[in-house]
Amino acid sequence: MKIIVGLLLTLFAISSASAQYLNNNRSNNGFGNSGLSGTGSNPNSHYVAPHMNQSGLYTGGHVQTNPNNTQLDNYGSRGNVNPYTGAVGNRGARY
Repeated sequence: MKIIVGLLLTLFAISSASAQYLNNNRSNNGFGNSGLSGTGSNPNSHYVAPHMNQSGLYTGGHVQTNPNNTQLDNYGSRGNVNPYTGAVGNRGARY
């Protein structure tokens, strides 16, 4: 019974993330409030190992897109979806 409930919750989470992605792209034609929105996630990514920055803040390991000359294709940019977590991007790109 616990397994069935867990599977149902997982399916619900996946379907709601997909629906949110589709609704965001249909409702604003791919453009966010800033006028800049994702054009599709960058297919090139790399793993960043867990680390502590200079101010002592711990950052867990994660995958991020490779650097390039735009933020439009980052996982967190509006209109993009992180393929590893299913999270929908909600930030406007600065450049």
